[in-house]
Amino acid sequence: MPAAKALHGLGARVTAVNGGDGEGPRRQAAELEALGITVRLGDDRTLPPGTDLIVTTPGFKPDSPLFQAAAEAGVPVWGDVELAWRLRGPESPPWLAVTGTNGKTTTVQMLASILRAAGLRTAAVGNIGVSLIDVVLEQEPYSGLDVLAVELSSYQLHWAPSLRPHSAAVLNLAPDHLDWHGSMEAYAADKGRIYEGNQVACVYNADDAPSDVSAGPRTEDLVRAADVVEGARAIGFTLGAPAPSQLGVVDGVLVDRAFVPARHQQAQELAETGDVRPAAPHNIANALAAAALARAFGVQATAVRDGLRAFTPDAHRITHVADTGCVAWVDDSKATNTHAAEASLAAYDPIVWIAGGLAKGASFDELVAASGPRLRGVVLMGADRHLIREALARHAPDVPVTDLDRTDTGAMAEAVRAAKSLARPGDTVLLAPACASMDMFVNYNARGDAFAEAVRALASAEGHSEE
Repeated sequence: MPAAKALHGLGARVTAVNGGDGEGPRRQAAELEALGITVRLGDDRTLPPGTDLIVTTPGFKPDSPLFQAAAEAGVPVWGDVELAWRLRGPESPPWLAVTGTNGKTTTVQMLASILRAAGLRTAAVGNIGVSLIDVVLEQEPYSGLDVLAVELSSYQLHWAPSLRPHSAAVLNLAPDHLDWHGSMEAYAADKGRIYEGNQVACVYNADDAPSDVSAGPRTEDLVRAADVVEGARAIGFTLGAPAPSQLGVVDGVLVDRAFVPARHQQAQELAETGDVRPAAPHNIANALAAAALARAFGVQATAVRDGLRAFTPDAHRITHVADTGCVAWVDDSKATNTHAAEASLAAYDPIVWIAGGLAKGASFDELVAASGPRLRGVVLMGADRHLIREALARHAPDVPVTDLDRTDTGAMAEAVRAAKSLARPGDTVLLAPACASMDMFVNYNARGDAFAEAVRALASAEGHSEE
């Protein structure tokens, strides 16, 4: 919608295409037609006559018939990010860009908080829900910004061939969206596009396991493969002590050995791990990546600390919901893939794990093998729960499993009751589904809300504390 409106406003002849013909598409069509934009519903396979350019949404896979028709006609395909990049004016603010399988939104929000603490005018934009097209055209309230904190998905990067950020980070790589990309190699390659043409810093995850060949390329490999501006540096982040040109953690302190004058001998203290909320390992990694991008932009160390202290994470990201009978209840509904769930599970011990949903083609063997020793019990629900159950049988056969044969929204309340019966004092009941939510819920927010509502009802009935 923003692309259609922007191009129409710039004088282009726009035809908006949607394969659907239901209430939602018709409502959007009416809005566009009121502006004088042509809309075609019910046909997303053929190229409209006279087309010079396609601007696509992620809903269209790369092998869609429409793109095959475009290739045969020599018509280029751009995404919304590519369009926004080309629409920038000469005074447009630089982009600090973030991608990765998990942690993108949190890292971008942390980065924006740090930049604001440094006195810079900024906004968290892109895949976070703010159209980059509106931003670069300076629609209110996005005029006069100094720098952008930009979240980019693999879908967006696939269709953004000319993107050249000031600096960029790939937080992590794990199998996800392979049904769209076709393979792990293609998925990683699209993530790696974010490093192309970087001017100052390519930020990578130094904790990627170098021996895990089966997982595909590491973030550092993507940096090595990128064609960057001469002088741009590779900057690693690690949860351990940093080497020169890295940020890391020493005795509970986030330190910088990359953007200091004598990085081979000195380190700059940035913040304490307690300044990061929540201080789970994967969230500290997010903070280090955000700090690296901010430091690449010249931000002072004190602004990193102040920005992290001021940051409040969004809901459904390892959010403590309540305590009942010395059992903690934590909502990480945003853990929609195995990599995110493994990071969440690593933050607690022992755990009653609530999991399941749409697997998106994922395998759960590595997740269960890594997390099995932490599990007190497991409650499964959702369309693909059998895949997790089978992995548990192979790798954690002694862990009690409650299998709820339901995919309705009311299953969450039953899952909470089942988890209560498995939990003991000192345990954490963790909703980290490792799956998408759309088999049962509108989105992961609705799933997390259902969990929190059921937990709070339980806490209220038993007279326990809640947050």
